[in-house]
Amino acid sequence: MSAAVAPPARRLPLGVYLLAFSLFAMGSAEFLLAGVLPEVADDLGIGLSSAGALISAFAIGVVVGGPPLAILTLRWPRRTTLVATQAVFAASVAAGLLTDSYPVLLATRLICGLAYAGYWAVAAVTAISLVTPDRTARASGVVVSGLSLAMVAGGPAGALLSYFTGWRGGFWGVVALTAAGAVLSRLAVPATGTGTRPSVRRELRTMKRPQLWAVYAATILSTAAYMISFNYLAAFLTDITGIPGVWVPAILALFGAGAFAGLFVGGRIADRRPALALLAGTLGIAACSVLLALLARHALAVVPLVLLLGIAGFVLNPAIYGRVFTIAANAPTLAGATTVSAFQLGISIVPALAGAALNAGAGIVSVPWIGAALAVSVVPAILLDRALSRRRHAPQRISADTQPHPRLSRWLFATLPLHLVTPPRDAMGAGPDGQAHGEEGRRRQAREGRQVGDRPAREGADRVGRPGTGVARRVPGRAPGAVRSRHGVDPGR
Repeated sequence: MSAAVAPPARRLPLGVYLLAFSLFAMGSAEFLLAGVLPEVADDLGIGLSSAGALISAFAIGVVVGGPPLAILTLRWPRRTTLVATQAVFAASVAAGLLTDSYPVLLATRLICGLAYAGYWAVAAVTAISLVTPDRTARASGVVVSGLSLAMVAGGPAGALLSYFTGWRGGFWGVVALTAAGAVLSRLAVPATGTGTRPSVRRELRTMKRPQLWAVYAATILSTAAYMISFNYLAAFLTDITGIPGVWVPAILALFGAGAFAGLFVGGRIADRRPALALLAGTLGIAACSVLLALLARHALAVVPLVLLLGIAGFVLNPAIYGRVFTIAANAPTLAGATTVSAFQLGISIVPALAGAALNAGAGIVSVPWIGAALAVSVVPAILLDRALSRRRHAPQRISADTQPHPRLSRWLFATLPLHLVTPPRDAMGAGPDGQAHGEEGRRRQAREGRQVGDRPAREGADRVGRPGTGVARRVPGRAPGAVRSRHGVDPGR
């Protein structure tokens, strides 16, 4: 009796959700600082711009730290890397909380960014190794949802805690959650490997593929496209739309709800049709940005557009990861780390782009227009990736498509002169299959004791060519293997 085959599990493994939890804990530190920046400046006795450099230090660590750390830890077990990066992150945050020195705090923020980038890159690779290939984008979407939750809930919750305990209170919460994530990763995340021996040379060779850089360009531009509107949404809602400030957090939470919905939808679509997810998200960002700019003074239109912008922006993320890990399937670690850097770079260029427009006197309404322009610029990168992918698979498709149809082959064989389509024979009358053909071959077979003559009538009639033509016809009394034409007796088909 054959064993019953268990149906494939539809739920993702627990390890994927634990990776998302750890990313939520670490990502909360990135968004928490913005909510307590004035308190940090007052406590350390520095200016607000100097306190803002703490945010920039973290971002720089993420941008420049991911790829080098991916190479440094390439031969480490992935679970070891996950636990180590979380431990370094928690220790760096704690060290910054125990000092009153601005330079030390600045250095710890840089180290936090490095550890955060190293964790994010390995977490994404680990997540896809825990699932089947048809759920790669979905698993990536769940991991990235941890960062979305940090943006929507982690940062505000930490800021609320800091309001009652001082600005350090929220960060001590981050330390506790990160430490818990490290312990859970050690206990519950399965040990995974690459299946092949890690190779720095292979990782670097994979990075030369043009498709990867097309996806990275799409990542940077699309992230900047929706984050530029999100970062200035509070000022946009209060100054232009006229919404009371008390409602701003709730509207920002709508963006977060849309982000979760986008990750869910994008994860479902991107596994099968990544190009569709990329194009739909990009065009959705462009459309929402344009409508925000045109309908800026109409609250009933702006509020749902914020929700739709969150959906469109985060539909892209699972597809981006899916494309990166498809292109770099044999060497995903460095490619995944560079993806993290690309996301962070997209976030980091937002202040410069918006600042240039605002300093030129364009007004806050210009910000969504910049987002729309950035979204439109993503489309060529997506189309380039698609074209390169088709070119990569073109030889296989051509070789399969250019095989002659069986009916066409039979028609050509029947109509062309037989000396053009008959297999060559050696001097003894043997064809390429070793069978004896022609008069000389028949005589040789007869000498060897194998009778060659008329076959039973039920096997059909032989084909004899009509004089003056190369077309064979069937005539009773001939062996099926012999064909008579103006060229003599030739093998049949």
